[in-house]
Amino acid sequence: MYRSGFGLRLTFFQTFNSIILPKSHSNSTSSTSRVFSSSFSTKRVGTHNGSFHCDEALACFLIRLTNKFSAARIVRSRDPQVLDTLDAVLDVGGIYDPIRDRFDHHQKGFVEVFGLGFSTKLSSAGLVYKHYGLEIIAKELRLEEGHRDVYRLYLAVYKNFVEAVDAIDNGLNQHDTHQPRYVDNTNLTSRIGRLNLDWVDPDQSEERENEAFQHAMTLAGSEFLETVRFHAISWLPARSIVKECLAARQEIDSSGEIMVLTRSCPWKLHIFELEEEMKINPTIKYVIYQDERSGKWRVQAVAISAGKFESRKPLPSPWRGLTDGELSEVAGIPGCTFVHISGFIGGNRSYEGALDMAKTSLMA
Repeated sequence: MYRSGFGLRLTFFQTFNSIILPKSHSNSTSSTSRVFSSSFSTKRVGTHNGSFHCDEALACFLIRLTNKFSAARIVRSRDPQVLDTLDAVLDVGGIYDPIRDRFDHHQKGFVEVFGLGFSTKLSSAGLVYKHYGLEIIAKELRLEEGHRDVYRLYLAVYKNFVEAVDAIDNGLNQHDTHQPRYVDNTNLTSRIGRLNLDWVDPDQSEERENEAFQHAMTLAGSEFLETVRFHAISWLPARSIVKECLAARQEIDSSGEIMVLTRSCPWKLHIFELEEEMKINPTIKYVIYQDERSGKWRVQAVAISAGKFESRKPLPSPWRGLTDGELSEVAGIPGCTFVHISGFIGGNRSYEGALDMAKTSLMA
């Protein structure tokens, strides 16, 4: 379904750098702008000069992954007369008009959001991704834009990568509410911010500033592509496994509250979302899976929600902190190996023993 090994992505990225991130040439630019150029490019994409931020660095990278702006030149300027001549303008200019490829978000009255369940106000990165993300994801997966996996990854990459860039650029706190408002796994915004020229740097030239912006684009782009790669080769297959296992839960136990993984995978990334999507009620209390290293089996209590440590139904209190024979005697189940002191996980030498532990815990 996907390109072989996805290692081709790394080769492409190395080539991408050599083609569209060349050094700028001062004799081809004015005092109000600088151009990162490619000898065969015809399109020009503008963003502001001066201090840069994560959103326009990512937006510039993303737009050049599209067919329309592949290998386009980057012009950094705030001069309206310069910006008016460009094919696309990102994060500057005071205009949001996707038909004309104008993607600014600073103007009064701007309220655009990604939609599809997301309510975070967009930055220039989110605007480009909203309008070109399906094309970009489809190209990376070598699938048609209408393929269901393209759409799933389009949403997942926004949720797990792009939304944080939008939120932070617009000054939205992550933890004002009971649940985090967005996911920030990378701290990318802060790291890109540190790439700006330091005030003690003796060279404050436009050339040095643009070199730093090129670095920021490379960093933002490489992490975007890594996020796509992870979701394509790991996240999406794991989601399919968890969905199949959830659908088969009644075959494991009539309660429907025990799930057995047919293959070890990062199930916690998916179980809460899939429970809601599949309208599972009652919710899953225990997940059973085999430890690939030891061959033994684990029974893990599901957390109350994503990102929480508290379990929906911990393993029984009398079992906690016990191991091996003592645990087996107290539980009345052969082959027990341990139960964590918090009751969130336990183990057994056999599948049957782990299942018995889950069923007994459910009734406790």
